[in-house]
Amino acid sequence: MNYKIPVSVLVLVHTPDLKVLLLERADRPGFWQSVTGSQHEGESLAETAARELREETGLEAGRYGLTDWHKQNRFEIFRSWRSRYAPGVTHNLEHVFALCVPQALPVTLEPREHLRYQWLPWEAAAQKVFSWTNAEAIQELPQRTVQKP
Repeated sequence: MNYKIPVSVLVLVHTPDLKVLLLERADRPGFWQSVTGSQHEGESLAETAARELREETGLEAGRYGLTDWHKQNRFEIFRSWRSRYAPGVTHNLEHVFALCVPQALPVTLEPREHLRYQWLPWEAAAQKVFSWTNAEAIQELPQRTVQKP
């Protein structure tokens, strides 16, 4: 069996006025999140982020400029998802990236992964996501983003 690598990316897609793109998981309706995904063998973290962004939204990282926050989160993998990893793997190391798009754009979802998407102001997005790491990253967005007057 090909096990997932316990290294992943979280990509916050946002607008200059800090609206955040959220995706509803197909395998867990009601669970909202930013773009996420596990690293593949031989990929750099930036390549993983760009691939996941393209697969989950149709957006091209190179068109808008992907930013590596150099932030990592270690968390326990939900028991229901541990079978995707090698026996004994219980934790994942997540790397946070951001992508600023000029406005709330329509996205193309991968229907096996996500049911719907929505753009929300960052405060509302931070409240809606199910993952503490995702909420924490969204809450950091105003400090990490230079807003033009």
